[in-house]
Amino acid sequence: MTKSRVVNLDELRSHCQKCSLYRLCMPMGLEQGDLERLDRIIHRRRPVEKGEYLYRIGEPFQSVYALRAGSIKTFTINQEGHEQIVGFHLPGELLGLDAIAGKVHVTSARALETVSVCELPFERLEELSLQIPGLQHHLLSLMSEELQHEHCHLAVLARAPVESRLASFLCQLSDRFRARGYSATDFNLSMSRNDIANLLGMAVETISRLFSQFQEQGLLKVERKHVQIRDLPALQTLANRCTTDVRTESALNRQEH
Repeated sequence: MTKSRVVNLDELRSHCQKCSLYRLCMPMGLEQGDLERLDRIIHRRRPVEKGEYLYRIGEPFQSVYALRAGSIKTFTINQEGHEQIVGFHLPGELLGLDAIAGKVHVTSARALETVSVCELPFERLEELSLQIPGLQHHLLSLMSEELQHEHCHLAVLARAPVESRLASFLCQLSDRFRARGYSATDFNLSMSRNDIANLLGMAVETISRLFSQFQEQGLLKVERKHVQIRDLPALQTLANRCTTDVRTESALNRQEH
């Protein structure tokens, strides 16, 4: 069995330019002097324990955060007063970008496990981005990617069969783990079945049934929160069905109009 690479907590004390994740959350091609200037504005916060908030809805926007270890969920509150999860975040990803326009956080971010983050005060980051064109372009690219991900997620929820929704979720996790140097087919889910069901717009009983179904079909091996993908191409084919269905529906709608 292939084991996922384990994060060494001692590495979290290193500076930005020495961090193994900086190419994921920071722009490539910066000069050494630019990296040092960027490193000087970063605050290394104390670890955020499981269940603690990084920020809450309505709090003033002051910083963006680079996740270095652990995982975080972001969510809003719906009209019934319940959580509506909008995303799960892994090491190398930035959080808080959605608050730039309104200057207040429109989502809450809560740790799914103990996490380590780098805090980047936005005013100082904005000043620095004006001096370093590559940094400004990178921030705009990240915001664009976040919008694309949100649109894709909404399209999947609107049209995809439940099997394709879960397959798409697992394939996206696989891609994100691979990009970070971890195993793409052998990983732990830090989020609960309830949280996955919330994100994908399904009942938790449906999620449990689908995991059992995928295991019977030989796509996965599941032991509590541990997932081993046994047939990634087949899972990707199932996930791609939702993309194809959404594109076909969109094309038909355009023809009708």
